[in-house]
Amino acid sequence: MMAFRSLHQIRALHRTAQISESSHLLGSSRSYASGISTVPELYCRNKGHGALPWTHGSSITLRSAMAVELPIFLNDTRLLSTQVKAPAQARQMGALKVAMLSPGFIYEPYTPREKISFLKRWFTRSGWRRTKEDIVLELKSAYAITKLRKKGYSKNLFYKEAIQLYKEINTLMANGDKNSLRKAVTEKMFSELKNEIKQRDSIWNKVYWEMVEPVVKIRTLRARLIGVDRNDLEKVFIQLTLEFLTKQKFEAYDSNGSIVSGDKSKEVLVRDIWVFEKSLFHDKAFWRLCGRISL
Repeated sequence: MMAFRSLHQIRALHRTAQISESSHLLGSSRSYASGISTVPELYCRNKGHGALPWTHGSSITLRSAMAVELPIFLNDTRLLSTQVKAPAQARQMGALKVAMLSPGFIYEPYTPREKISFLKRWFTRSGWRRTKEDIVLELKSAYAITKLRKKGYSKNLFYKEAIQLYKEINTLMANGDKNSLRKAVTEKMFSELKNEIKQRDSIWNKVYWEMVEPVVKIRTLRARLIGVDRNDLEKVFIQLTLEFLTKQKFEAYDSNGSIVSGDKSKEVLVRDIWVFEKSLFHDKAFWRLCGRISL
């Protein structure tokens, strides 16, 4: 009888430990409510009024709203489950619809793959694993591009738009035009660029920047989808990582107008990797810069 009771107690303790471990791995409803990652770009929309450029209805920005990032993948779409508590003023406005303007991060940032020999790739187990990983990465990009083509995507037209955006954003940065810059980038990216302008202005008084056209090379390195609604796979953002190889001219001046850095008579070959983002569930959405990658 004592042995049976001890065995019963051991089983109960083991079951309790399993439940505790599961709760730790999955997270309680309270921990989800407090949020794991911060998604700052959310807006509340009240039906029937004027709105943001690609929406319908008046907009109220919710800053520093907390969101929960769930590691769930379906058809290679990363799903985010958001939990947002609207301000009291917004809750009193009636029917309230919450949507996301940007996930606020780069999903699977691009990193160059180390080259391996033909023999190692096809005649070693590590080579087979590497080949499988490479195929999966390419399939993810292919799936994202296929999804984008259904929305009317054209590579040539997009490259023209991307080059124009690249030139425009760099020019706005050089001129310190933060108001116009805000429209061409995501909120998180704008915060970073604004700080860069502030730091630069503390050193230089004025900057000259010019891109020599045409660009030397432009190519797509990666394409990824980010889902925002577990119940609607059409509500996704797409991120395209592009490589720009351009010739540029640069010159910086102090408060007296003297040249302190660069030489605008010389062309410099510059390589940049930028990530552009667009919503596929807003009819009038447009491409914006959401990040830059340094290798």
